[in-house]
Amino acid sequence: MKQPYLLLTPGPLSTTPTVKAAMQIDYCTWDSDYRQVTETIRQQILDLAQANADDYTTVLLQGSGSYGVEATIGTAVPRKNAVLMVAINGAYGQRISEIADYYDIPHVDVVFAEDEIVDPERINEALNAHPEVTHFATIHSETTTGILNPIEQLVPLLKARGIVSIIDAMSSLGGVPINVDQLDCDYLVSSANKCVQGVPGFAFIIAKKSELAKTAGNARSLSLDLYAQWQAMTKQPGKWRFTSPTHVVHAFAQALNELALEGGVEPRYRRYAASQSRLSSGMQALGFDLVIDPAYQGPIITSFKYPSEQFDFDDFYQFIKERGFVIYPGKVSTIPSFRIGTIGDVDTTDINRLLAIISDYRQLNP
Repeated sequence: MKQPYLLLTPGPLSTTPTVKAAMQIDYCTWDSDYRQVTETIRQQILDLAQANADDYTTVLLQGSGSYGVEATIGTAVPRKNAVLMVAINGAYGQRISEIADYYDIPHVDVVFAEDEIVDPERINEALNAHPEVTHFATIHSETTTGILNPIEQLVPLLKARGIVSIIDAMSSLGGVPINVDQLDCDYLVSSANKCVQGVPGFAFIIAKKSELAKTAGNARSLSLDLYAQWQAMTKQPGKWRFTSPTHVVHAFAQALNELALEGGVEPRYRRYAASQSRLSSGMQALGFDLVIDPAYQGPIITSFKYPSEQFDFDDFYQFIKERGFVIYPGKVSTIPSFRIGTIGDVDTTDINRLLAIISDYRQLNP
């Protein structure tokens, strides 16, 4: 069946026909071949994140990316004598705060405007004001706007104070170069259906073994016990505690192979960045202003302001969808806007087609 449209979204995203084809066979979770696929994936994830297997491990977890974030927060933070600081500049940072509320984890929220980066200077001041903080969490690529937060400047502030660092790299790992060994973070969370270009079904957590080893008994959830999941995968390599998304795992294995064939993260980043740059310049030429400063813009997704008060996003969305593309509504609470993603099996040729369609729309709806 022909794909009716391309997804210009931050994930799920448009995948290659070969990734889709990898899901056409049924697999047994106990089978040795399948368990070997799982173990290979765990090592490949460390490789793409430049994380040394002596210090870090990969834990796979059924569910969406938010399951992985919740499992990490709920397992990494002890039940007593711990305070979490959350740096928030969008909906996904806010979601971490909500997780902390659900689990009754004491937390200090440092809130920025949605079009601002998480400023290391302000975080440093907040940490000085709150010496009780033991854990810190923030988003790398905040897809509320497309902003890329400076984790390389934030993590050293935490290490200097012995604070455990949790980075949500959901929409960046695999598409933006990250060197976990150099970053020296404690936890980094991502998902199968983002920049690796797999399909939805599981999250994965790159965890520092020495930190994860301290977390036995912390988890507030049976299914989301990251420590228990790690122990199961360690004692029986390739075995998940509960039923794993077998088809999704094989799609992800194929997607990892295709990432390697593309040349790795750097070439993929360049492809994404080229698409984002073309999109940004083309949309501005058509009268759509940017929501955030280009200096803070990541290559994953871009937010654009409505060109006028009369702009009808639903009509605009349907016009584009009928011609082969699906985009995202805005998530910025204070600015009428929408978002267009530039990750997945797309390139500048696709972006040029999109811009031609939007140009047609603008001519019909000046």
